[in-house]
Amino acid sequence: MPQSFQWTQTKVSTLNRLVAFLASIWAGMSTQCSFDITSNVDLQEVDNALNQARKEVAQRYDFKGSKANIEFNPQESLLTLVADDEFKLNALWDIVQTRLVRRNVPVRNLTRGTITPAGNSTVRQDITLQQGIPSEKARDIVKFLKDHKLKKVQASIQSDQLRITSPSRDDLQEVMRLLRDADFGVALQFGNYRS
Repeated sequence: MPQSFQWTQTKVSTLNRLVAFLASIWAGMSTQCSFDITSNVDLQEVDNALNQARKEVAQRYDFKGSKANIEFNPQESLLTLVADDEFKLNALWDIVQTRLVRRNVPVRNLTRGTITPAGNSTVRQDITLQQGIPSEKARDIVKFLKDHKLKKVQASIQSDQLRITSPSRDDLQEVMRLLRDADFGVALQFGNYRS
């Protein structure tokens, strides 16, 4: 056997072992799939819904001559309802809630405050819009996922959102199904899928 043939055969066998070694490392490194859980409210849609509600209140017979007002502060994410009495305030809330639902604004992200007396013998109620997932709800979601003992699923809190990672897309879909079935008091949106 010639010398050059033997030397080439040694090179090929070394290369084959190197390729096999790299393939075993590559197989051990599974890719992580992930997605983010957020809870956001589109403030422009809220404003559009409130404008529609104001128009409806102006046209309704039961609100003629009454002091019904809808105020919205987008910087503070605060909605204020003012009416003559508690009955009209609840009717005003029903109108606002209906318009928000029609504009696909998650009503679960609204927190109604207490009804307080205001000037000119009226009552008012402040309603806060929840932007993002509050830290206590995020901890509840993480605990919920850990209680279900899904293998290799990890949840991490990142300010006002959660990132869920797992090597299996099926596990991530199972997480989404579980979270859709559970109620955490805020509307959850899933996005930013990565594989």
